[in-house]
Amino acid sequence: RNITMKDLTIARDGIPNELPPAEHLQAVFEAAGISNGSRVVLYGEHSGVFAARAYFTLDYLGVAGRAALLDGGLEKWKAEQRPVSTDAPEHAKGKLKIAVRPELVVDTAAMRAFTQKKPGSAAILDARSFPDYSGEKPSEDVPRAGHIPQASSVVWMDLIVSRENPVLKPEAELRRMFAAANARAGQPLATYCRTGMLASFDYFVAKYLGYNPVLYDGSFYEWSRADLPVEKAKP
Repeated sequence: RNITMKDLTIARDGIPNELPPAEHLQAVFEAAGISNGSRVVLYGEHSGVFAARAYFTLDYLGVAGRAALLDGGLEKWKAEQRPVSTDAPEHAKGKLKIAVRPELVVDTAAMRAFTQKKPGSAAILDARSFPDYSGEKPSEDVPRAGHIPQASSVVWMDLIVSRENPVLKPEAELRRMFAAANARAGQPLATYCRTGMLASFDYFVAKYLGYNPVLYDGSFYEWSRADLPVEKAKP
C-alpha cells in the first residue's frame, strides 16, 4: 500500500515537514488498511529515511508496537532480484484506535531546556551531514550555520552500510556510535536535523537500540530563526 510523505507532513508557520493533526494521520493509515492488529513493514525512498518518518509517525500515534522497517529497503530487495510489482492491490479500510503520545515531539522551548542540562546527563543528536553540523556550510533555507549547543553529530547516513546497500550497521557498531554521542540508557535523548526528516532515522535507530528518544520536529530550521545560541565545530 502506498503512503506518501505529503500524506504525513504539513508546513506549519512556514516550517516544512511538520506533523499534521493526529486525526488526519489516523485517517491516512486507516485508508492504507492498517488496524491495531496489523503487522506493518515499512520501506521507502531516500535509503530508509521516509520509512523511518512513517515509523516515527506511528509511534507518535501510539501504534508502532507492531511496526518495523525493511532492512535495506527496496534497494536491497531489488539487488537480491526479488519480485516487484506495479499493481495497486485493493484492500479494505482499516480501523485504528490511536493513543497520541505528544511527549515524543519537543518544541523549541523544550530543546532549549535540553541544552541547559548538565553535560553528560542528556544526549542531543544532529542527523545532518557533518558540514551542516560543523557550520562549514549552512543547511538549505537556514539563515545561520552550525548546530544546537551540546549536540553531537550522528549523521544518519553513517548508521547504514552504504546508500547502495542501506542496511543498518551491526548493532555493536551502532551502540559505539551512540555512546560516543553521550547517549546513555535511561537518560533523555533528542534527535533533530534540518526539518525533522533525517532525525526520524536517528530516532528509529535509537528505538532499535533500546533508548527512549524524542524528536524536535521544527529542528534547526526553526531553531536558527529564533534568537538562540548556535555553535560551530572546533577545528
